[in-house]
Amino acid sequence: MSIDHTALGTIDGGLTSAEVAERVAAGKTNDVPARASRTVGQIVRANVLTRINAIYGVLFAIIMSTGYFLDGMFGLLIIFNSGIGMIQELRAKRTLEKLAIVGQARPTVRRDGAPVELAPNEIVLDDVIELGPGDKIVVDGVVLAADSLEIDESLLTGESDPVVKHPGDQVLSGSFVVAGSGAYRATKVGRDAYAAKLAEEASKFTLVKSELRSGIDKILKFITFLLIPAGALTIYNQLFNVNESLADALRGMVAALVPMVPEGLILMTSIAFAVGVIRLGQRQCLVQELPAIEGLARVDVVCADKTGTLTENGMRLSEVRSTNGDASVTLALAALARTEARPNASLLAIAEAYPDDPGWHATAVAPFSSARKWSGASFTDHGHWVLGAPDVLLPAGDAARTEAEQIGSQGLRVLLLGRTDVPLDSHEAPGTVRAAALVVLEQKVRPDAKETLDYFASQNVTVKVISGDNALSVGAVAASLDLPNSADPIDARNLPEDKEELASVLEERAVFGRVTPAQKRSMVGALQSRKHTVAMTGDGVNDVLALKDADIGVAMGSGSPATRAVAQIVLLDNKFATLPHVVGEGRRVIGNIERVSNLFLTKTVYSVILALMVGIAQVNYPFLPRHVTVIAWFTIGIPAFVLSLAPNNERARTGFVARVMRMAIPSGAIIATATFVAYMLVHNETTSERSGTTALITLMIIALWVLAIVARPYKWWKIGLIALMSTASLLLFVLPFTQRFFALDPTNTSYTMLAIGIAAIGVVLVEIVWWIQRKLMPPPVED
Repeated sequence: MSIDHTALGTIDGGLTSAEVAERVAAGKTNDVPARASRTVGQIVRANVLTRINAIYGVLFAIIMSTGYFLDGMFGLLIIFNSGIGMIQELRAKRTLEKLAIVGQARPTVRRDGAPVELAPNEIVLDDVIELGPGDKIVVDGVVLAADSLEIDESLLTGESDPVVKHPGDQVLSGSFVVAGSGAYRATKVGRDAYAAKLAEEASKFTLVKSELRSGIDKILKFITFLLIPAGALTIYNQLFNVNESLADALRGMVAALVPMVPEGLILMTSIAFAVGVIRLGQRQCLVQELPAIEGLARVDVVCADKTGTLTENGMRLSEVRSTNGDASVTLALAALARTEARPNASLLAIAEAYPDDPGWHATAVAPFSSARKWSGASFTDHGHWVLGAPDVLLPAGDAARTEAEQIGSQGLRVLLLGRTDVPLDSHEAPGTVRAAALVVLEQKVRPDAKETLDYFASQNVTVKVISGDNALSVGAVAASLDLPNSADPIDARNLPEDKEELASVLEERAVFGRVTPAQKRSMVGALQSRKHTVAMTGDGVNDVLALKDADIGVAMGSGSPATRAVAQIVLLDNKFATLPHVVGEGRRVIGNIERVSNLFLTKTVYSVILALMVGIAQVNYPFLPRHVTVIAWFTIGIPAFVLSLAPNNERARTGFVARVMRMAIPSGAIIATATFVAYMLVHNETTSERSGTTALITLMIIALWVLAIVARPYKWWKIGLIALMSTASLLLFVLPFTQRFFALDPTNTSYTMLAIGIAAIGVVLVEIVWWIQRKLMPPPVED
């Protein structure tokens, strides 16, 4: 709906097409990069120029210099890691950009004398931009016209009270309209705008700032520091203690170092996040900050608004109950519905019921505000009328207020139409209100709301319904959906201001009505003070501050531009029922990355310990680089890829690094010790091929058992995966071609049985470690 110029006064028709073309040619455009703006070149560089690729590149060059080209197979991992990472991120980028266009706020701009909706990047300097409730200020400018225009600048200045704007006042990008309407002229666009730099940084496609990523980065940094002393010890031992040639010594060093690097861990994490974005995109869910996928999986409290979340956005006028027989009630309602340039859902329902304009002339208008919960207008020859919450406008004990509460307890929305003697542009408004009629509106409960609430209840995620509506009305809707603790709703005006006391009330109760925007923000903070991870859902301007402060902000696609701008996740299909899928995707990412991390880090631990043992014992390293490559394929690489993309409903927990290392360190130590013992028992009695084969059999069996443990609980496809990897490993030692290619000699039956026996002991020890870990840290419930 465009601006009512009769109410705002005269503003010009905006720029002409020729003037726009001049400014575009001069570069005076709003050229702030769009969300998910990482370029193809940046994606390629980020996936090729990595710490892992640098390490592998150096080791690959060393092997090539020795002439043992077959031992350089691990170099293919550079191409594999980089290629898959780039493909998945490019797919995610395309998905994000398509969804961002759909969910993009499109301000109304006057061009050639007519209003037109444009993308923010199409705005140019000196454009005239119209404003209404919920609109985000997309560029800096100067107000041209204002009709009770109130701007919330708290996201920029921290000032919680809305600022009333008049013609000539400045408005800043990043703020938003909470009430009234108006228009402003763009004075600063693009990177010159106040919030442009902040918005650009916040909008980048990123995989960082999450517990998962930061934990993996810490592990990788530690491993990088280990490589230098481990490599130095290995090559010194090979050259001076074992007296190998330089080429063989370098080959032994590379064989020792390659398995220390968890080469696929970053790749699997990147793929898991990117695939999550793509899967959610297919459900019309725009993930504006990738760590939100992980964050929502950790959420244990969801704060949901009633309107637009549990109920449909639209409303229908059910009835109007006159309280004093005033014959002008219907005319007053019809007039009030036409006073606001952008009416809310309640006024739209009234306007639909009374389509005829009574022709009343408004001399003063007080637009609806979530903070005051009423609107109104003064009319020439028809007095002053207000429309709003009965329990706000009327004193306790008033008959009309009591009747409104009885109606509201049935789940209906009730507004009071009243008269007052105070002009609506007065600081004393609304003054003493005399009830004229009760306006009863019907809201339809979303058909998927109950199923969604039941899902959260089954996952031990507490839902708090926080609404600006009457508490009894909100409670009735919540009770109809069987929300736990909904029987005794609380009027937020009676809530304590102290954070600790407020947190105690929030822990016990689930339904809150008459909540102001500032209170929503305080409630989120109070819950966070009790160590809760809070998600806030909303669609209106009154939800913006709480969405911004919540751990995860979830906005509806039909919500206000300001709401969508601050949220990490936007449900473009406006379905609250999409949230369980987002939670599930987050759990899949976290749970699966933790699984594959156990595999990669166990390999790192046993590689480091085995290299140290071999160095101290002053013997040849038992494996060739081609051996450690094939071990990585069958016990880690292929299984990890499958497990990282598999369904996983394990509940997310904090403490990722500590939990993974508690499993990886003892398991890696057992594998290294068993492998070393098997090698030392035979290496002086036979050829290097046979002793290496004995050690490899021992290592493969225990590593496959670790895979079997990590894959628990079993499903048919997991059993099939383990069986396939075990069969492939067995064929490695049986087929003549693979025996020659990988320099294996399993022909000595006694050595093979020795390896199997030592491996069996290792398997038992690993199983004991796993059993102890389960006793100390019970696993999360899988649904």
